[in-house]
Amino acid sequence: MSGEPKQNASNPTSRRRFLKVAGGVGLAGTAALGTWGACEIFAPKQPKKQTGNTHRSICNLCGTGCGIHVDMHEGNVVGVRGDEQAHNRGLICVKGEMLRSLPDLSGRLERPKIRKDGVLADASWDEALSLVAERFQEVIVDDGTDAVAYYGSGHLTTEVSYTAAKLFRAGVGTNNVDGNARLGVNSSAVAYAQSFGLDEPPGCFEDVDHADCFFIVGANPAACHPTLFERVLTRRDSKQGAEIVCVDPRASETAMVSDRHLSITPGTDLLLLNSMAQVICAESLYDSEFVERHVAFNDGTQPVTFDAFQTFLESYRPEAVETQIGIAAERIRETARRFARSQATISLWSAGVNQQADAVSVANMLSALHLITGHICRPGAGPLSLTGQANAAGGLRDAGALAERLPCGRQVENAEHRREMEQLWQVPDGTLSPTRGFGGMELFEAMGDGRVKAALIMGANPARSLPNSARHRKGLEKPFLVVVDVVNQTETAEFADVLLPAALWIEKQGVFEQSDRRYQLLDKRIDPPGEARDELDILFDLAERLGHGALFSARSASDVWNELASVSKNTRYDFSGITHERLRDCQGLRWPCPTPDHPGTSRRYVAGDDPFVRDSNRAENGGIDFYGQADGKAIVFLRAPNEPIETTSEDFPLQLTTGRVLEQWQTGTLTNHIPELKQASRDGHFELHEQDATPLGIKSGDRVEVTSRRGNLVGPVRVSTAGKPGVVFAPFYDAALPVNTLTADHLNNSSGVPALKLAAISVKKVTT
Repeated sequence: MSGEPKQNASNPTSRRRFLKVAGGVGLAGTAALGTWGACEIFAPKQPKKQTGNTHRSICNLCGTGCGIHVDMHEGNVVGVRGDEQAHNRGLICVKGEMLRSLPDLSGRLERPKIRKDGVLADASWDEALSLVAERFQEVIVDDGTDAVAYYGSGHLTTEVSYTAAKLFRAGVGTNNVDGNARLGVNSSAVAYAQSFGLDEPPGCFEDVDHADCFFIVGANPAACHPTLFERVLTRRDSKQGAEIVCVDPRASETAMVSDRHLSITPGTDLLLLNSMAQVICAESLYDSEFVERHVAFNDGTQPVTFDAFQTFLESYRPEAVETQIGIAAERIRETARRFARSQATISLWSAGVNQQADAVSVANMLSALHLITGHICRPGAGPLSLTGQANAAGGLRDAGALAERLPCGRQVENAEHRREMEQLWQVPDGTLSPTRGFGGMELFEAMGDGRVKAALIMGANPARSLPNSARHRKGLEKPFLVVVDVVNQTETAEFADVLLPAALWIEKQGVFEQSDRRYQLLDKRIDPPGEARDELDILFDLAERLGHGALFSARSASDVWNELASVSKNTRYDFSGITHERLRDCQGLRWPCPTPDHPGTSRRYVAGDDPFVRDSNRAENGGIDFYGQADGKAIVFLRAPNEPIETTSEDFPLQLTTGRVLEQWQTGTLTNHIPELKQASRDGHFELHEQDATPLGIKSGDRVEVTSRRGNLVGPVRVSTAGKPGVVFAPFYDAALPVNTLTADHLNNSSGVPALKLAAISVKKVTT
């Protein structure tokens, strides 16, 4: 945390500016302002009752991971405020403030339930878990270990995800271990690994304070990562000449306050980035010394030269692609020049990049722009993907809870990695299966066709979050399904044979990792209601009943963390110097952090900051060493766009894209149960451009039928000029409008992430 300049979070000018953004075109509007009061949403507040009983904690909703103070009175949460010493500098968004309502959330699941005669009925823990163990064992005996599976969540603690992965891999003997982070951030994870040899970003949130060009693509941080975006605005407004460039088909909240808004045709991100790279090379805006020292080029099959890369880019001259992109050639050139000529450029992206057919290639090219311009490995410069969930990185990737991954960067199909984990887990050689498990959408396909006959789902609601959801909901009917959740009515719970109640937020203890490799500790402060239990305890109990209890000598969150930290030792993800005790005394530590006295790493691959920079590269390569690659050079790939998977036609003339809103988190399983947030966001809807609405005789408030190649859905419509003609937007938080009924489930070949951000649709007014 050292070196991060502080600001006065209660500055009224700053707060008014952000409220203007938040209320611009978002769903909050006057409803949100009326709920919380102007200029008070993001301000640090004093508790209503001055109890002196205040605890430092974190918000565990989005990937920003804001530090907070939780005010307690007589065992109850009475207020939540931003921590002025944390990276969010005392600011919290409306969701963070309303964390105080989570312990009293309506509809909490408080007792285990077993389906009897088609109805979920209360049961004891012993009865429920005995049934789970019995049915899982039956499936394993009859159909083999790969007929069972675990599906987790980026909302679980790292300790829970690690324990689940260990149980299913080393105990049960299957690599069918995956989670909902697959649906989002895995495209960026794969792209980082391809470019740098290692997953996760090279920079950190602190870089925002040093940048003077913010290149935001496929993200709406004003709504989805609001306190981080406030930091962007603060830097832009305080640094003369600083600019925000927003690439988004919609005039989103972020776009409305950006200095440049490129309203591109959906799905043309890679065309745009290739065209920008062509301008940078043709106008000699690249950093020739940096390229020579630190960059290699590859056409996807073999190394090539920088000259070959420039030749490849010739077909992407702005004049050749401007019509497809929907942006004038000169604007593309201006954007490329701004990116390259900036003193320090940072790129920010999220699901809008990750959930498209060319997702990995787009993320590759974002890193490539930084590499050829030298805007990387220094303050304010670098590619920084933004995770949607609070622990998508640490809870699934670092913990080894994705189908192809073992903990801390190890790979299932690597025999040496398997042997190393067998030794660390003290299991016989050959225990770990060499076969990659079913990942994400593959897992639900396997449930549907009977290859997976029993599954445990924790902290996720795939029946609504999966694209083409009607198809995959049918698949959920077939296996013996165990669902662990905090509320008793979700779309996934409808299919549960056993439903188990979980603790939430400060009812449990564990570590979360934010977008910039920052680990933070969530401490337990209150007990969960009724018989609800920490997911960690549920897994330990299940392990005993399955006969694998001996695998788990560590039985507390702190001890499990220490075990995982020791597993990270001798890897390039080394966070063995981080303990619960250290995290309790600070506002987070970024890995690598290999010793108890190491301060954490702000910028990877930089000598003096990253402990793994090799001595041989400290002087001769300017102190930069992309050590994930054997030669110390990051790779720029020659990536051509694939043919569109989902195209418009006479029957489906419009394009649908989806996203989040300020007041709701993901599918709204938690936040839409909080009355203030539900009132502020209002109901789900379709947002239709005026030019598309007028010929159809559609006005705001009408109901429309939206049809894609996968199904149809009826809901209210809002007509605006905020979007791009031909593009329809819909948020996905409202269970009453399950927009993923319409979205596509074609997979990116490299990451397994569905291309759900683009679907061809038709719209017609409902007249009855």
